[in-house]
Amino acid sequence: MPMPRAEASPKVPASLWRTGSRAFFKDQRAAQVGDIVTITVNTADTADVENGTNSTRTGTELMGMPNMLGLESSLGKLFTKVVNPASLVNTTSTNSNVSTGVIKRVDTVVLRLAGVVTQVLPNGNLVISASQEMRVNSELRVLTVSGVIRPEDIASDNTVSHDRLAEARISYGGRGTLTDLQQPRYGQQALDALLPF
Repeated sequence: MPMPRAEASPKVPASLWRTGSRAFFKDQRAAQVGDIVTITVNTADTADVENGTNSTRTGTELMGMPNMLGLESSLGKLFTKVVNPASLVNTTSTNSNVSTGVIKRVDTVVLRLAGVVTQVLPNGNLVISASQEMRVNSELRVLTVSGVIRPEDIASDNTVSHDRLAEARISYGGRGTLTDLQQPRYGQQALDALLPF
């Protein structure tokens, strides 16, 4: 665990108060390495995207070489059949493309966990990291949150909201029997990656 640097406590003769003791009027919010801060995550993201494309293209190309330094007379020697220099190439192409895409997503995450200050940046901002693991029978749920916060964004109850985290990394997942059953077999995953159809 990250720990602050050890500082020697000055000894004051005839003093009733010990340096470093908790005070009633001292700010108890996280401020140095090793302090604990509570992170609240409350997100409700909704995305609704719909795209449609309809394109049609038709092309016709006709190319000939009636006269080119007299070389057109030698085309009969190169090809077995009679060649008309005026119509050497004639191409026609037609392309049609119709596509429709729809994305609908609703994500809701409500979490609250405690993190630790791992670094104090030169400008005073705090780097925090939080991790929580919960095992129920054979299923393990892992939650990790990390980011950079400003000391002034920490509330009086020593909590900070997730939307105040810069470079936020929020991960919620797990592993276990239920997670394995929801994933395709390794052979099927390999076939899906290799087969082009």
